[in-house]
Formats: sequence, C-alpha cells, structure tokens
Amino acid sequence: MTLATRKDGRPAHRAERNVPRKTMRVLGIDPAAAGPTGYGVVETDGRNCWMLRFGALPALAKNRRDDFPARLRQIHGLVARLIDEFSPDSVALESVFTALNMKTALKLAEVRGVVLLAAAQSNIPVYSYSPRAVKLLVAGYGHAGKQQMQLMVRARLGMSETPGPADAADALAVALCHIQTAQSQARFAAAGATPAGLPQAGRAQTHPGISAARNRPAAGRILTR
Repeated sequence: MTLATRKDGRPAHRAERNVPRKTMRVLGIDPAAAGPTGYGVVETDGRNCWMLRFGALPALAKNRRDDFPARLRQIHGLVARLIDEFSPDSVALESVFTALNMKTALKLAEVRGVVLLAAAQSNIPVYSYSPRAVKLLVAGYGHAGKQQMQLMVRARLGMSETPGPADAADALAVALCHIQTAQSQARFAAAGATPAGLPQAGRAQTHPGISAARNRPAAGRILTR
C-alpha cells in the first residue's frame, strides 16, 4: 500500500469536510474481482491536479480465494474509510469490461456494487467510465498499455516516481478522467453548448468542474460514460 499526504504536506483530516474548499476532489477506484483493487485520491484547483493518496488493496490469500463475501467486505470497508478521511466530491470507477466471461463479469459487478453502496451511504455521486474512455482522455490513445498509462499519470500529476502497482495507477487515471470530463462539461455549460461525445445525462448532475463548497445530488445517481 502506498500512502501520500496532501499537496501542502499535511495529512487530510475528517474535520475538513465541513470547510468550504475551492478545489474538486475525486476518489478513483479500479475494481477487481480476483486481483488487487486500486484506489487513488486526486484533487484539482482547475489548472493543476495533484495526488493525495494512492494504493491497492491486495487480493485475498490463496487459501481464502473462495471467501468472496469477505473480499466484498474488505473493499466496502476500504472505500468507506477513504470517503471518511478525504470527503471526496465524487467517486469515479471503471465500468465492467464487456469482454469478460460471465462468471468474472458477475463478480466484478458485485465488487462495483459495494463501491456504489459505500458512496451512497455518504450521499456522494458516482460516475462510471469504460477503460477505453479513461485511456483516451488520460493518454490520448484508447488502447494504451499499462506502462504507458502509468507514465502518463505520473506526468499529469507531477509525481516524482511512477505510481504502482498498475491497479493504483489505473485508479488515479479514472479520477483524472472524471476531472477532465467534469471541467469540459462546466466550460460547455457556461457557453450554453453540449460537449460532443458526452452523454446528455451528464448535464443533469449538480457538479460544476470546480466548486467552492460541496453540493451533492441525491444518492444513487450513477452515470456511465
């Protein structure tokens, strides 16, 4: 597990949740049914983005692989703790990859379900993006490889080292994808236009690109890009 402090070097405390901030904070999740589940917290002031924390929840030991309910409990607990500590404005996660076999896809859907539950319990909106959309927005190429994504995330966040494991880098990437999408929506909305390629439903969210204070929509709204 890799830990990091805030941009100013101080740890983020739960008491900050009630203090208005002029930044947007996103918790990115790269869900996995069998392997590590990556997570990353990214903050932006509208011009620059920086990482607050990233890491990956290790997979269950081989002798516990059949205890899938325990895995779901672990992932729910992780997301709930990150929400409690960082109080993100939104949660972004990768959608289910359609090429997966049915058994794996169903398990991955259950993993996503506990992530959605943790967010809904704190009334935080959730946004879902396909792996291709994340790669396209972050790396400029919809079929970018793992190493290329890690290098692009490092560059976009101004990190001194390449983030790893790849699951954690993917979580940071999905957070960056949502930030870029939200900012594009805000700019087009200000101009009275609809950004091409983004679903119309995205405009219904009360979620400006940068907000001075938290303004969450009703829990349970899930957008799929």
